[in-house]
Amino acid sequence: MARAMKDSGIPWIGEIPEEWDINTVFQIFTQVKNKNSDLSETNLLSLSYGKIKRKSIETTEGLLPESFDGYNIIEKDDIVLRLTDLQNDQRSLRVGISGERGIVTSAYVTLRNRSISLPRYLYYYLHSFDISKGFYGMGGGIRQGINWDGLKWIKVLSPSVEEQHHIVSFLDAECARIDAVIEKTRASIEEYKKLKQAVITEAVTKGIRPGRKMKDSGIEWIGEIPEEWGTNKIKYISSEVGDGLHAAPEFSEDGDYYFINGNNLGKKQIKIKENTNSVSKTEYSKYNQPTLCANAILIALNGTYGLVSFYNHEKVMLGKSAGFINLFQIINRDYVRYALLSDYSKKQMDDSLAGTTISNVSLRTVRNLIITWPSNDEQIEISTYLDTKTKEFDDLLARKTEFISELESYKKSIIYEYVTGKKEVRCGK
Repeated sequence: MARAMKDSGIPWIGEIPEEWDINTVFQIFTQVKNKNSDLSETNLLSLSYGKIKRKSIETTEGLLPESFDGYNIIEKDDIVLRLTDLQNDQRSLRVGISGERGIVTSAYVTLRNRSISLPRYLYYYLHSFDISKGFYGMGGGIRQGINWDGLKWIKVLSPSVEEQHHIVSFLDAECARIDAVIEKTRASIEEYKKLKQAVITEAVTKGIRPGRKMKDSGIEWIGEIPEEWGTNKIKYISSEVGDGLHAAPEFSEDGDYYFINGNNLGKKQIKIKENTNSVSKTEYSKYNQPTLCANAILIALNGTYGLVSFYNHEKVMLGKSAGFINLFQIINRDYVRYALLSDYSKKQMDDSLAGTTISNVSLRTVRNLIITWPSNDEQIEISTYLDTKTKEFDDLLARKTEFISELESYKKSIIYEYVTGKKEVRCGK
């Protein structure tokens, strides 16, 4: 028999079970303000991807304060919310529940349950409010942030404690099962990426014709190659190797040119994302941008360096992390791209960074990259083979990525449905 429902008066929820109460954050929680003034607590915690994790207090990564005495001491089951930069970042998970005592930045808002409700039910509820984009549009200030006063009047559903126990037990088990499948799928994606990389490297170092005579290439990171092959350097097969603009142009909402950096590279064609910055024709004309030839390849010079894409006459403005290689027109661009994606090219770039703390591949390194060099006919043969093989891998990886997306959507939906009473945990479920 279906349970009786009533209108909650809460737009993102709608109807709720008739017997459920509605409270506010102010009625359920107190704000935690326990300054670590005497540095008595050194267990540093951080909110990352909706999880509160330990972080070494000795770390040198990221932006850290000179002292942690201004941090907030929190306890197990406290709920931590990162409610800054709501305008610019609408993808982050902003709610986490602490599994231990520790310190967090005072930029977070920390809530402590003072009601009979279960902390994990309250966490699931606020997490659902978060993924329903409830916090967005609430904040004020330049970066749109929310403080305790902005949170106090958010409505919180309160089923009976017994029903909360059922909901939490079900969601803990179901979410753990989903997370395990997601983790296993992500691990398989990484394995297939490695296998794809191995197939590329094998094809551009050994060829795809079996049973042939091999010789030492004379280059340690390449090893043996077919006897009739040689090697070449990028600078000998290109007219120019350069990079983009080192200054910061003025961006436009609907500009004529897409501003491309290294993070736009990696696919065969340039990845022009929805959030890619653009510049107007007038702004573009202020700078001396390089002329890209019809046979150009773009290469990422920092971050995930070594990613490459074809330039195909797109209206782009290059940033400093996007290098370009203007290959001679007679050069097989497809083969060069695969050679640049190989493990041996990555090894050359890695070695050029030895002893440095910043992952910036220099133009000098790119010019002097050594690649294997079969005949033109065999380059075409290898490129055609790799086009087929990499598409197979990419299709498989796309299906696995889509599967993860479906699981994550399902996880969000069941949390929402159970913490809002749309679905009821039946006895024995």
